[in-house]
Amino acid sequence: MADAELEQLIAGLRANGPDLSAPVEQVRADFEAMLATIPVAEDLRFAPVELGGIPGIRTEAPGAAEDAALLYLHGGAYVIGSAQGYRALAAELARAACAVGYAIDYRLAPEHVFPAAVEDAVIAYRALLDRGTDAKRIVIAGDSAGGGLALALLVALRDRGQPLPAAALLISPWADLACSGGSIASKAAEDPSLTEAGLRANAAHYLGGGDAGHPLASPIHADLSGLPPILIQVGSAEILLDDAVRIGAAAGAAGTRVRLDIWPHMVHVWHAFGFILTAGRAAITEAGDFLADHSGSRGRF
Repeated sequence: MADAELEQLIAGLRANGPDLSAPVEQVRADFEAMLATIPVAEDLRFAPVELGGIPGIRTEAPGAAEDAALLYLHGGAYVIGSAQGYRALAAELARAACAVGYAIDYRLAPEHVFPAAVEDAVIAYRALLDRGTDAKRIVIAGDSAGGGLALALLVALRDRGQPLPAAALLISPWADLACSGGSIASKAAEDPSLTEAGLRANAAHYLGGGDAGHPLASPIHADLSGLPPILIQVGSAEILLDDAVRIGAAAGAAGTRVRLDIWPHMVHVWHAFGFILTAGRAAITEAGDFLADHSGSRGRF
């Protein structure tokens, strides 16, 4: 049974959440306006940054290990969202992981179609390496489309023979742009944030007529062997639940260490609402522990 905090959040999302099937400029404005209402802790420091020419925001909390980095890939169905809008979530995850955070503005569709976002993520990661950051001290995190992008980044790095990061966090990942998972229908009534129509509209923008089955567009179809440890966090009330479950099964079957955590009753990327949701703060803490353990940012690995 959902508690009062969650019920309040769900009511707010149903009343005020953006319609992803709306015209692009409208939904971008509506989404940024919603993200702008999320409070940011006063002890966090932010600065503009470029990683290989990809713009973004550097985030730092007190106690961060200067030689440890968290590369954050924001959500927004590859069409909306920004490093600025997601700065609070990126920074709190980096704080929990005891790392310096880097949230990037990868190119968005429909102006820039697949594989632009993947290429930008690869460039940003390579820039961290070029700055002298040890791959073993880098972790990757992303939510929703950014979660799928984070997985695609791991696959692309492996296939290109690049040093792999220490670990990755996928929050409510969208990894199947064909929207073929059973939960797309079975969880539709429970999910207050996403709809099949909205996802399909934005998948079309991102693919630009390309193949939804391409393993870097829909990494549920990728070979997931030889990847670093992955933590997947997803709520039971999400239409993307089956994307997370299928990633976990495919990665595990391929021999990749993976942990799938399904949080009862939680909605899409509930972490972003940690300022009102106890479970959001708890999920960030657990994710940070996982990432820090693998990157050694707390000296425990």
